[in-house]
Amino acid sequence: MPALRRLPSGQGIAAMQSINKQAPTPMFMTLLVGTAALSAGLGVHSLLHRDESQAVWLGAGSLTYLASIAVTASFHDPRNNALAVLDPGSTESDRYWSTYLSQWTAGNHARTVMCAASAVVFTIAARPIG
Repeated sequence: MPALRRLPSGQGIAAMQSINKQAPTPMFMTLLVGTAALSAGLGVHSLLHRDESQAVWLGAGSLTYLASIAVTASFHDPRNNALAVLDPGSTESDRYWSTYLSQWTAGNHARTVMCAASAVVFTIAARPIG
C-alpha cells in the first residue's frame, strides 16, 4: 500500500483495481475457503471435546482466524467492490482513494494481527501434552 500511495491517485486506483481483479484465483480461493473450513471444523471439535487440554486453544485459534475472514468479507470486500466501479481519472475517485487507502490499510493491519494470533494459538494447541 505504501507504493500505491506514492503513485498519482489515478494510477494507484488502476493498480489496485487490477490487483483486486487478479487476486481471487482458483488456488487462492481454495486456500482461503479451505483454511476457513478447517478452522471452523477445529472450532467445532473444540466444542465437542471441551474436556481435552487443547480445546481452549483450538477454539481460540478458530475464532481468531474466522474473525480475520469476517473482516475480509465485511470490511475489505465492500471497499474493494466500491473501488472496482470507479473511473480512476475522476475527481470522485481521487477523493475516495485517500479514504480507501487509510481505511483498507488499517483493516489489513487488524486482519494481519488476527491471522498471526491464530497461527500462534494453533501452534500452542499442536504442542505435545506432557
